[in-house]
Amino acid sequence: MRIDYNIHLDYSDVLLQPKRSTLNSRRDVDILRKFKFRNSGKELSYVPIVASNMDGVGTFSMARVLQEYKMLTVIRKHYTLDDWKQAAGTGLKFKYVSACVGTGAIHNEDATDYQTLKQVMSSFPDIPCITIDVANAYHESFVDFVTKIREEYPEKIIIAGNVVTPNMTEELIIKGADIVKVGIGPGSVCTTRTQTGVGVPQFSAIMECSDAANGVGGHIIADGGCTQPGDVAKALSGGAHFVMLGGMLAGHDESELELKDGKRVFYGMASQTALNTHGQRKDGYRGVEGKTVTLEDKGPVRETVEQILGGVRSTCTYIGARRIKDMPKAAHFVRVNNVINRVFDRYEKN
Repeated sequence: MRIDYNIHLDYSDVLLQPKRSTLNSRRDVDILRKFKFRNSGKELSYVPIVASNMDGVGTFSMARVLQEYKMLTVIRKHYTLDDWKQAAGTGLKFKYVSACVGTGAIHNEDATDYQTLKQVMSSFPDIPCITIDVANAYHESFVDFVTKIREEYPEKIIIAGNVVTPNMTEELIIKGADIVKVGIGPGSVCTTRTQTGVGVPQFSAIMECSDAANGVGGHIIADGGCTQPGDVAKALSGGAHFVMLGGMLAGHDESELELKDGKRVFYGMASQTALNTHGQRKDGYRGVEGKTVTLEDKGPVRETVEQILGGVRSTCTYIGARRIKDMPKAAHFVRVNNVINRVFDRYEKN
């Protein structure tokens, strides 16, 4: 047993300090970023904000809106091939979607989502990305599965996670991932931290994992914990190459979930609601690490997206970053008082 006494930070623990800037308007900020991915070799440009593969977020309806902003949507893994075929005829641009698979195929080659993935990728070869999603990416079998998917799809951008430490970020990239999802427990409907006591404060995890990814030519997605546009800006300024959103995009018309009495349900993918919807694990060992909340209907997602992008553009004008890529170079963070108070409290107790 050991304790790391270094300070680790969440979004609420830091603010960006403004600087003199030559930018006169938000219009001067270039929010489209060109990426070259290490293992697939692909070069693509995106506005680096990603819709999570959650029920009510990673939907075809969401993707059709976000593609107008050149943003990526990770499509939830529970759609069937017929669902994909129907969506393909409704203006869906495959450049801006990722197919998704879990790790059930590690133990069962006939796992439904894995078989669907193979069918989808065969039917729609223009899809550039595959996301391998699991709450805990520290299992050796997960690393082996990333390698397996890389061998099967050598030219696809592979997104894999979740992790919160530099060494595992490097491991996944070396074994085949182009982008690693960073975040354990920070999501608004995730209870992993309270149920298991596991996690690393999200802002520090981003800084440490992005540094590791940069060192081996990979990228990270900051996954979870953003509740305001300013959090998205902090994540990008802290080194995240992409930011994945769940709760901020939930509760909109594009959720494809029932609107009842002016409200929509939103739930974590490890919640009891998700287990009831998609089926319990047969071995009986899966615990509940998510919650279900009811959100006021937010209407069309377009206004929310524009608020987020407007916030990021405004951040850039404050810190003098002409491009999103420049945000970490321009960023000067200050810790807020509640961090210092917690440090003093800890030493007083000792």
